[in-house]
Amino acid sequence: MKTDIEIAQEAELLPIREVAARLDISEDELELYGTYKAKLTDELLQKHADKPDGKLVLVTAINPTPAGEGKTTTSIGLGQAFGLMGKKAVLALREPSLGPCFGIKGGAAGGGYAQVVPMEDLNLHFTGDFHAITAANNLLAALLDNHIQQGNALGIDPRQIVWKRCMDMNDRSLRNIVVGLGSKMDGMVREDHFVITVASEIMAILCLADDLQDLKRRLARIIVAYTFDGKPVTADDLQAVGAMAALLKEAMKPNLIQTLEHTPAIVHGGPFANIAHGCNSIRATKAGLKLADIVVTEAGFGADLGAEKFFDIKCRKAGLHPDCVVLVATVRALKYNGGVPKTELAAENLNALKRGIVNLEKHIENLLKYQVPVVVALNSFVTDTKAETDFVEEFCRSRGCDFALSNVWEHGGEGGVALAEKVLEVLEQKESRFQTLYPDEAGLEEKIETIAKEIYGAEGVTYSPSAKAELKKITELGMRSFPVCLAKTQYSLSDDPAKLGRPHGFSINVREVYASAGAGFVVAILGAMMTMPGLPKTPAANNIDVDENGRITGLF
Repeated sequence: MKTDIEIAQEAELLPIREVAARLDISEDELELYGTYKAKLTDELLQKHADKPDGKLVLVTAINPTPAGEGKTTTSIGLGQAFGLMGKKAVLALREPSLGPCFGIKGGAAGGGYAQVVPMEDLNLHFTGDFHAITAANNLLAALLDNHIQQGNALGIDPRQIVWKRCMDMNDRSLRNIVVGLGSKMDGMVREDHFVITVASEIMAILCLADDLQDLKRRLARIIVAYTFDGKPVTADDLQAVGAMAALLKEAMKPNLIQTLEHTPAIVHGGPFANIAHGCNSIRATKAGLKLADIVVTEAGFGADLGAEKFFDIKCRKAGLHPDCVVLVATVRALKYNGGVPKTELAAENLNALKRGIVNLEKHIENLLKYQVPVVVALNSFVTDTKAETDFVEEFCRSRGCDFALSNVWEHGGEGGVALAEKVLEVLEQKESRFQTLYPDEAGLEEKIETIAKEIYGAEGVTYSPSAKAELKKITELGMRSFPVCLAKTQYSLSDDPAKLGRPHGFSINVREVYASAGAGFVVAILGAMMTMPGLPKTPAANNIDVDENGRITGLF
């Protein structure tokens, strides 16, 4: 069996200008990054601004398990299927982070015969967007420390610095550090921290900004610290905005690549789906809606994290109106939720399937609360039996959502035609009456508790004393109307990764709260969630190499 990278490297790619032509984009409206990658120019986006929008399809999934769900693979295969059917479709996806690529999760290019390519470029440096975000983040950190060193005219309290440095790699040793050691000229000694680049507020800002001017307005609002008398200090106060925007100017432009079957894919931005809203950029999604009749996008991790944030943060901020949701599940993952070890998932086990399908049931219930039609896509494996597949199909139909099998990993677009036909049927026959889960005017605690109870199924919420105090301060600073971004484990509906299926009788604990004032949301960290991951015992990096011909191997 061929690996993902072998399939990708054997693919015959079209020059990106030919892929762009499928969306009526001329070569003059592209900024080429070699033969197979390009950025969309601002002039192109402005030219199409007044065109009517196409249909927006969100792909999400049940809670991820070691058995795999294939959310990105399904998204790409669905886009390829639309292409086979002669539909003018485009994918709008996130860029991968280097941290997971070299850690354990893998990349974000899909898999099998449903991939976006060039796969190695996408999973590694791509067009440099993440490097620009890292540089802008750390420039702000450097300007902050330099301001304190040069006399601290703003009266910044070094004990109340909230801006963290970042790097796009999993490095647990940098979570909590001390900077400024050495002589007086080496800066003030203080505790500092690193987050992974995809958890930086600048990543969230870039993905929520409409244009360069909006980007600058958002950068200006970033809170980096507080003064000795408790007043917020912003990036604007440090006169950092212009230089940061200069670093991010090119990164603001969406990237265009292709699938294995030459479906256009706009891949741009990639906020951490735990810490930020976990979606590709608003610019990419809106560009797709103007350039194509159908846009297939995805949200990070399970629907309790990704879809909730897509609806309650991204759609709220951007005025997007999704027309259909595809919820990806596998028989294997549902049996895992039912208590079957990973080594025994190939055997038919209807009892475990019945126990574990409650996870899918909760996600269906959650998505229907947003008043958007739902199609369950069962990602097929050769070990699935007809009895198992029939059980899942009947379960879904009895709960008011449509159902289709997907076999895109093995067969590419052809394996997604049944799913594409079902999605088209839903788009034509069912109306989306999209609504968010809570109103802007609700208080921050009310918003947190609404998500906890309605989406996670929690009985209540507890808060650390510091989280309570921070919520009070954020409210007093005028951010009560912000949506909330709850950061928790992706492996469970609860904040405890060991609670599989559909947990009952639990509360969630809000450990930490902070304002992402530039992004325009308030982050609440639940349980033991980390903003800087660590590498596993055997990192994926151990298997990656470059042969004598410069060919990358071992990258999935």
